[in-house]
Amino acid sequence: MATVVPEKLSRLFINVRQVPQLLAPLSPSPVSSSEVPKVFWKPYIHTGYRPVQQTWRYSSTLCQQHNEAINVWTHLVAALILLLRFQQLSQRVDFGRDLHAQPLLIIIVASITYLTFSTLAHLLQAKSEFWHYSFFFMDYVGVAIYQYGSALGHYYYAIEPSWHEKIKGFYMPAAVLLALLSCAGSCYAKYHQSTRLLSRLCQELPSGLAYTLDISPVIHRIFTAPPSEQADPALLYHKCQVLFFLIGAFFFSHPYPEKWFPGKCHFFGQSHQIFHVCLMLCTLAQIEAVVLDYESRRHIYSTLQGDLAHNFSALCLFTVTCSVLTAAYMARKVK
Repeated sequence: MATVVPEKLSRLFINVRQVPQLLAPLSPSPVSSSEVPKVFWKPYIHTGYRPVQQTWRYSSTLCQQHNEAINVWTHLVAALILLLRFQQLSQRVDFGRDLHAQPLLIIIVASITYLTFSTLAHLLQAKSEFWHYSFFFMDYVGVAIYQYGSALGHYYYAIEPSWHEKIKGFYMPAAVLLALLSCAGSCYAKYHQSTRLLSRLCQELPSGLAYTLDISPVIHRIFTAPPSEQADPALLYHKCQVLFFLIGAFFFSHPYPEKWFPGKCHFFGQSHQIFHVCLMLCTLAQIEAVVLDYESRRHIYSTLQGDLAHNFSALCLFTVTCSVLTAAYMARKVK
């Protein structure tokens, strides 16, 4: 009996020593760009990539250090903040019965959607090449929905009557068309990465045109507001959202600062991370501006928009459907 117990303890000790070896495959360390397919490569980022063909458990782990971690957390935090803001608003805004609250609901849900889809894309895309494409196609669907929500929020609440009179005949149909072109162009650019100039043109031109149209009611209001309204909190938030977006657009299009420090920005300091932070701040400022406009400009937008909120909701559903079908078609081509 005395010899059996030490033998069992010895076996237990050996098994305990083997635990790190058994767990090691569950959490492989980041690897260099030469160890992942080319589709995962980023300019001037030489390491910090997650190895592909790992388990979903590994791919979905939030507490890992890799070159996508900051991109995951920035938009995840923003989505959680907006969920909390939505919960607070639902206590004083009757989204179900107030017809004029429907566009506000759409832009909040659209913002949460694009932030969530972006979080999932950056978190799960390292599973494989197919899932890399598929999750980023889903990300572009979220962007298209957000573009439509932004256009609607600005057109419905922020617009001045003089600008509304000039663009009411084409603004919303053009916003839908450009949102769909932005989704399709981004999917095409992702699918054909060999021609970088054409890919950037397909992705950035529709998005740039969409933003120019979507923000036009805000820009018009900023430049035509009388001095007495320049201190309006909603207007200040609108100015902040424009500033954050323009800064973010620069870093989206230019690989700085990693181009200045090649091989030094594997985990922190990438241009896309700065773009994410700017877009996060832009969205939060935008939502606050739209909420303030909803609360303080009812006498303006109720007269301008009448009972068109249901039509705008139908256009939103059309945009979502077409965007999802586009992404599904491109994912099928990849597969």
